[in-house]
Amino acid sequence: MEMDSSAQRRLLTIENHLTSAAGDIQHLFLRPNPTAGEFFYEQGYSVLLPEKLQTGKWNVYRSARSPIKLLNRFPDHPEIGTLHDNFVRSVETFRDYKYLGTRIRVDGTVGEYKWMTYGEAGTARSAIGPDAVKFIINHAVVQAIFCLPETLNILLSFLSEIPSVHLIVVVGGIDERMPSLPSSTGVEVISYSKLLSQGRSSLQPFCPPKPDDVATICYTSGTTGTPKGAVLSHENLITNVAGASLSVKFCPSDIYISYLPLAHIYERANQVTMAHFGVAVGFYQGDNLKLMDDMAALRPTLFCSVPRLYNRIYAGITNSVKTSGGLKERLFNVAYNAKKQSILSGKNPSPMWDRLVFNKIKAKLGGRVRFMASGASPLSPDVMDFLRVCFGCQVVEGYGMTETACVISAMDEGDNLSGHVGSPNPACEVKLMDVPEMNYTSDDKPYPRGEICVRGPLVFLGYHKDEVQTREVIDEDGWLHTGDIGLMSSGGRLKIIDRKKNIFKLAQGEYIAPEKIENVYAKCKFVAQCFVYGDSLNSSLVAVVSVDPDVLNAWAASEDIKYKDLGELCNDPRARAAVLADMEAVGREAQLRGFEFAKSVTLVLEQFTMENETCERADPNYLVMVVADEVYWQQWCTCSRVSGDGNGKGARGGGDCDGGDCLSGGGGNHEVWLVEGNGESLTLLSCSGITF
Repeated sequence: MEMDSSAQRRLLTIENHLTSAAGDIQHLFLRPNPTAGEFFYEQGYSVLLPEKLQTGKWNVYRSARSPIKLLNRFPDHPEIGTLHDNFVRSVETFRDYKYLGTRIRVDGTVGEYKWMTYGEAGTARSAIGPDAVKFIINHAVVQAIFCLPETLNILLSFLSEIPSVHLIVVVGGIDERMPSLPSSTGVEVISYSKLLSQGRSSLQPFCPPKPDDVATICYTSGTTGTPKGAVLSHENLITNVAGASLSVKFCPSDIYISYLPLAHIYERANQVTMAHFGVAVGFYQGDNLKLMDDMAALRPTLFCSVPRLYNRIYAGITNSVKTSGGLKERLFNVAYNAKKQSILSGKNPSPMWDRLVFNKIKAKLGGRVRFMASGASPLSPDVMDFLRVCFGCQVVEGYGMTETACVISAMDEGDNLSGHVGSPNPACEVKLMDVPEMNYTSDDKPYPRGEICVRGPLVFLGYHKDEVQTREVIDEDGWLHTGDIGLMSSGGRLKIIDRKKNIFKLAQGEYIAPEKIENVYAKCKFVAQCFVYGDSLNSSLVAVVSVDPDVLNAWAASEDIKYKDLGELCNDPRARAAVLADMEAVGREAQLRGFEFAKSVTLVLEQFTMENETCERADPNYLVMVVADEVYWQQWCTCSRVSGDGNGKGARGGGDCDGGDCLSGGGGNHEVWLVEGNGESLTLLSCSGITF
């Protein structure tokens, strides 16, 4: 088929430029090209706004699907403006289709999935600690709470501290087992079934919401220990899903397994999406250890998760292959490489490899998964490619936050590249703002870099009762400043490369404020100074501790431990274990959350100062690098590619990584390295063993 001139221009410029939105919109999508590294089917790319529509110094990018006007409704259902509209339309359209499914019975037994249809649902209408629960209830002045039977006693234990609550509804509870509280508490505890029967006997006129009404106050985990309530309207949620769903094709025959926390925006957006397409939603038992059993029983076709679980799947399969050895390992490697090459070259892989190798792996997730999505934190390109090969399905990655009702950008189905998060949601526009103090600018070559800023109808209304923090993140022109540093690569693909503020996110999606934790650990008897670090590819923290030599010497004497010098003692596993135990005790006393505890520690004698060039958080020329399960954790320098030899020790050669400056390494022994980097070389300053 002959390409017109606009498509030719796009193909010629895609490596280093973006197409202007002023061009012919009809030809903004690439077709399959097996000889190019850009194999996409109907893949939408980012486009630059025409110069006359640019309002500031930094270029504004939009999805190729909405270059002139941002999306604010479903194109095929413009009448849907609220969550209520979306639900009513789904009930009417998919009345007899399965909707909500569970395995757990009222008596606690587990059986096959039992379903409620969309029509039946139309007639019916814990991952946070007690302190966070109390804060959220009081901050939002919550009057009614829905809970499970197993969490009821926790609520009752601090009932006097949440005076706004007047009603507690227990979902799945039995009426006869509901506690009767003294009338002086002013709180009634009833079962969900009783609530429904009361409602049927006293029906009230229904007042449907408007698009600009508040739909929810979604609390983030916070970065200073205090959760923030992001106020989201119906329009925020609907426009987010309307835009993000353009790149996926779900249908009523699909089945989705819901296991992510329903308090998080990721899963809440997923629920709205599934309802819109009439998808059946099966809920897991509530125990992650039983998730694979639920997958086998449900046999879902759609699976949305976070890198932490995908990493476990990857590790489990690769370890099993290595353990099997011999012919099985060789067969897997041949099949994997052949299928991966076919996918990357735009060819259909031979079904022989699935029959011989991969169908057994697919069966672990029920055997029918055709679509996987990853969010909350970055997914390693190696893991993404691995999932595509082993499960033979689409695997896409998205980027977003609570303040944008979830999705800021996402890959399209059919996008076979990895290491990026696609193009902007058609319901928003994105710009990269210069961050001179970190040497990121929109003029950087070969690709512009800067802080990701977002504007559009999916941006939240503000933080509940916190105008100051709202003004800190939303500027006078309506741009939400995410604090993430992005790069707009070839074809308009967004990559997340850094974090502006001194916080970071772990693999499970929890934000970490390191100074807060370091201040807690500073109270430990062994600790003179403490440095805490983690990253979005790992689920736990590590710490580098500058020890108090007097305390360490006294401890060694009490344990009758012999050593030549303090350097040798710092490397003693018993010393590391003692320091870590003390840190854990102090952390529990300070009520750190589970993910805020350092799981591993290395001990050094040097103080963290600029003079001795060890570790200073404000100095961009130094980094702490932790080798852990084939990942080097890094911060504060731009360094040349370094890879590992399989023993957790840095060296040229070995390891594997896709694209850009990176740090990667093999498994085996794990160490913390304090190194100096200048962009061309790395100098080892100190090194000591660490166990993960």
